[in-house]
Amino acid sequence: MRVALGSDDAGFPIKRVVFDFLCELGVVVVDFGVQDGQSADYPDVAFPVAEAVLHGDYDRGILVCGTGIGMSIAANKVPGIRAALCHDVYSAERARKSNNAQILTMGSRVIGPETAKTIVKAWLTSEFENGGSARKVRKIMVGEKRLSPKKENSYEKTPRRS
Repeated sequence: MRVALGSDDAGFPIKRVVFDFLCELGVVVVDFGVQDGQSADYPDVAFPVAEAVLHGDYDRGILVCGTGIGMSIAANKVPGIRAALCHDVYSAERARKSNNAQILTMGSRVIGPETAKTIVKAWLTSEFENGGSARKVRKIMVGEKRLSPKKENSYEKTPRRS
């Protein structure tokens, strides 16, 4: 399995723990940033990770910011992506089993390192059940196509103001 991993500066402490944990599990993980001390806005990390997962470069993605909310909102703006904010094991399992979420988001100011590891493990080991929820996921995809602009989506980094 190949996982794209990213965080803003607020999520960096948990991202570092998750990176090491994924390596221990034998997962191929690519760090999309940020590095210690770097400042970053969560959309500047969420969009590249979400696009890489969407294009099949990675099987799944994990994003971390202070609460996980900003990363979730940004990643879900990429058509075709289902990012789920999870702060407990049950939600992480259901995100995969019921919603086929390709991206997990978490908040480093909400959970600790050990909780993050158990959430990641539950999410990685869960698979889409393709049962009763498959119909709902298809409806999301149909609605997304209907509501998405007809032009090619391109996400660029927003210039930072001084």
